[in-house]
Amino acid sequence: MSTQPPKFYKNPSTATILSFFFMGLGQIYNGQIGKGIIFIILYGISVALMWVVIGLVTTPILWIWGMVDANNSAKKINENMAKE
Repeated sequence: MSTQPPKFYKNPSTATILSFFFMGLGQIYNGQIGKGIIFIILYGISVALMWVVIGLVTTPILWIWGMVDANNSAKKINENMAKE
């Protein structure tokens, strides 16, 4: 008999909450380290751009996008794991 290693599913709510509190952390939780680092860098640039007003628009959009992406990525990861 072969035993399969346990599958560790990602919790979409946890990924979303982590991204809510720190941009990119939800992606890192999902195992998407590169994407998480990119989100952190983009968010830092966006916050810096608040000094020239454009950041007031880009920062909330990026923040929401990060939460939605973390949630959707966790769901997609779980779907792919369920197919295996």
